[in-house]
Amino acid sequence: MKIDDKFVELILHDFTLNKKQCEILGFPFPLEDNWDALVIGKEISTADTNLLILLKGKLALKTQEQIVKNYKTLSNFRNPKTKETPPKENIEQKNMLGISIYCDGACSGNPGKAGSGIAVYSKGNKPVLYHGDYVEKGTNNIAELNALYKAMLICKESNPAEQITIFSDSKYSIDCITTWAYGWKAKGWKKKGGEIKNLELIKGAHELYETIKNRITIKHVKGHAGIEGNELADRMAVHTIKSKSENYETFTYDTISDVLNLTSY
Repeated sequence: MKIDDKFVELILHDFTLNKKQCEILGFPFPLEDNWDALVIGKEISTADTNLLILLKGKLALKTQEQIVKNYKTLSNFRNPKTKETPPKENIEQKNMLGISIYCDGACSGNPGKAGSGIAVYSKGNKPVLYHGDYVEKGTNNIAELNALYKAMLICKESNPAEQITIFSDSKYSIDCITTWAYGWKAKGWKKKGGEIKNLELIKGAHELYETIKNRITIKHVKGHAGIEGNELADRMAVHTIKSKSENYETFTYDTISDVLNLTSY
């Protein structure tokens, strides 16, 4: 369905949304200014529509997570799979020209211990996985920004003739770097209504983006939706928190299934 004003009013509680509702809509939590203007007209699935309504209210994070889990269990019960289906985009990734880079961030607590992960697909080759940027006291948004910055660094260091697409499940980090930064920069890196959180990270990432934007494409991808590259980057981000690796290191593995079986938050 397409979101309109009536639906926004339907899912709001005390004029705001909770964390899981923000994740479904691809917005940072707590909400940034003018988020409602950005969400009007956005297309969402029936499942996301139902979840946004079920999640309405001032609910503890564990309660929100349980509602999402219960809904998925109910959906699987009503629509059992007759056979195992492969992760989405496998075929596209194998046949894709150029390079595809998936980046993701994770945080144990928010704020809490944070880490970033990268999965690089190149012309059908086995994806190369990286984990790093461990932050002892970070946030999910910091981890996502760090991951996107690393993905852009990989782009900058690659062959300029390569066709490169970066995929991130953080609409916040994408919009900060590719859209909002221009307005903030024009106003002396200020915004109406308060401080710009993670400003130095945003400045550095935007500056890097400006040097390579003509030869890359950055796309938003839904997180935890069975898309292989996103799932691999997620596992690497969580692995960073466990390994506490500040510098990026290559992750050695035998099969993709082995990586997908690692812990995810």
